[in-house]
Amino acid sequence: MEHRKNSIPKTIIAKISNLVDLELGDLIEIFRLAYQHWAIYVGSGYVIHLAPPSEIAGAGCASIMSTLTNKARVKKERLLEVVGHDRYRVNNKHDSKYTPLPVNKIIQLAEEKVGQELDYKITSENCEHFVTELRYGVARSDQVRDFFVGATIVGLAGLFGVGVGTAMVRRKKQNQ
Repeated sequence: MEHRKNSIPKTIIAKISNLVDLELGDLIEIFRLAYQHWAIYVGSGYVIHLAPPSEIAGAGCASIMSTLTNKARVKKERLLEVVGHDRYRVNNKHDSKYTPLPVNKIIQLAEEKVGQELDYKITSENCEHFVTELRYGVARSDQVRDFFVGATIVGLAGLFGVGVGTAMVRRKKQNQ
């Protein structure tokens, strides 16, 4: 099934009891407690995803254990087993920016990686990088980028607050 280049990306959020229409090569975003796990749909209810060797079913690649390891294994598992009790959606969010590879190529690349142990870094080689590289040929993680942007904003706001506080203390001392 070839992906239509000009189609609108799907953003249907689903519970495990409501399977959405999945197309081969779709990116699946799984909403964990404090992060999103990513997988790629390869048909017949299966996904391929990057997970640390110590992962418990349903924990995802960004689990606490994944931050303690620098290796992860590519797994092929049933979507509903990977999702567990979490919500998920099809999120081909970069289709308007990058042309997806042909579906047969996406599936071939994904299947070839099953069972392989790959380098894992939460900031540069995580599950989102893995699936976007399979679909688009470009490894990227908006989740990581958004975290660093947020941390920078919080840091700058903190510095601004310290500066304002210091100025107010100085002004108060001068007025005394």
